[in-house]
Amino acid sequence: MNLDLTKKTAIVCGSTQGIGRASAVELALMGANVTLMARNEAALQQTLSTLDVSKGQTHRYIVADFSNPENVKSAIDTYLATVPEVHILINNTGGPTGGPIIDATPEQFMKTFEMHLVNNQVLAQAVVPAMKKAGFGRIVNIISTSVKQPIVGLGVSNTIRWAVASWAKTLSLEIGKFGITVNNVLPGYTKTGRLDSINKQRAEVTGKSVEEIADQLQSEIPIGRFAEPEEVAAAVAFLCSPAAAAISGINIPVDGGKTGSL
Repeated sequence: MNLDLTKKTAIVCGSTQGIGRASAVELALMGANVTLMARNEAALQQTLSTLDVSKGQTHRYIVADFSNPENVKSAIDTYLATVPEVHILINNTGGPTGGPIIDATPEQFMKTFEMHLVNNQVLAQAVVPAMKKAGFGRIVNIISTSVKQPIVGLGVSNTIRWAVASWAKTLSLEIGKFGITVNNVLPGYTKTGRLDSINKQRAEVTGKSVEEIADQLQSEIPIGRFAEPEEVAAAVAFLCSPAAAAISGINIPVDGGKTGSL
């Protein structure tokens, strides 16, 4: 099975922590030149120093604020002026504040739509021309199992994640003929800062302890535990490999079997 990404260049968004960081590490281990993209330059520099270089890789970073699509566009355009060849794009942005959908403001929907779908569109438009030229492209969106089964208490996230999944499916139909695949990885409950935040919020609402909330969630997962970021990253990395060339337009849950739908 060909998992070699030597001489391929990958951009990984939200890559200073959690699943994004784990994905960057995994892609570097497979030989890719990795470009990290996030807003905290100190964290970018620290993450950069941890990436594998045993295959002669050259790693870089882009400072960009995903709350501002215009800033993201400016940052990626500047980057592509010096590094025009991009083969892999990992779209990954932190989730919005939780809460019932009926309580969400229009501003929350608009902000989340921009951070996720609009930024994905900006980045795809920027890098797809190079992928077409290379005859090889991989776009992987890290979203959520909520696109298959809405999660109670994450109203805005459920709505926008589904929109991203529909965007990705549509894009896969349009650019597959150029050797470019588009897929979504759907993390379930994963050991990240995002999960910690959700558990704390639920503890405040219910009056239970964070530990009780975590135990309850884990009891609902068939494998009996939360996923590790590295386990989600493994699915991301496989979809980027030459071996996954015929896999496109799909949603892959990495959730320990929790999602109830097929």
